[in-house]
Amino acid sequence: MRRWFVGMTALMLAMTPAFAQQPNDADQFKARQRISVMEGVLEKAVSSGAESMMRQFKTVSADLPMLTGLPEARGFRLEGYGLFFDVEVPGLVPPVTWPLRQLYRDSDMRAVDELKALAVTLNDPRQRDQLLEVVRRLALTSQGAANARAAGQNPGAVLLQRAPDPGVIEDPEARYTQEVKSSLIDAMIENSGPLAIGTDEWLTVAARDNVPSNPLVPDRADFSTLIIRVKGTDLAAYHSRRITLDDVRKKVEVKEN
Repeated sequence: MRRWFVGMTALMLAMTPAFAQQPNDADQFKARQRISVMEGVLEKAVSSGAESMMRQFKTVSADLPMLTGLPEARGFRLEGYGLFFDVEVPGLVPPVTWPLRQLYRDSDMRAVDELKALAVTLNDPRQRDQLLEVVRRLALTSQGAANARAAGQNPGAVLLQRAPDPGVIEDPEARYTQEVKSSLIDAMIENSGPLAIGTDEWLTVAARDNVPSNPLVPDRADFSTLIIRVKGTDLAAYHSRRITLDDVRKKVEVKEN
């Protein structure tokens, strides 16, 4: 994955025309300032995505994951292509109590499966639907209680909390990736105005895990490299209010490797 990323960057550099007109010192300084501001925006976007993930995780576990560092972004212009930002995303390390969650979950879900089987045998559709709704709520509550027991909390207190997000429960690493991706996309769109991206150019962000693979930490999130890019003409349409934020989001290209 990293060899592919380095190779792609080298290819972009090779595309830079040697005869491109060089801007003067003042223009270069202003362009560098704008890129530096965008670097900070993208770093904040990664942090915001992580914070959103942590808030969701609190609904299922008192023990929160750890991040392996701080985000870091580096940007540069590729003549004939546009602006390219390399964004390092901290890895996500689940809490040590997280594996216990599955042990409790399996036990409680067996009871839920038995109730589902019972519901199927009911002849009255109204009673069957009522029982299935109870089973659905019980499954969510059981999951929350399992997480509470794994974290050493009182499972009864979970009944007073809102139902946990199934996505966080099943795959917190995937939810972390999704939150960071969404935050980066919005940051790219909403803060691209001062970057002077041509209509035929691209704004590209390569977001990747900043932690090398470690076989001693098997539960660390496997954050794939995300290549996110949006065409300058779509950004111009958004900033001139010819299309909405939702419209330009649909035009963003995302590749995961």
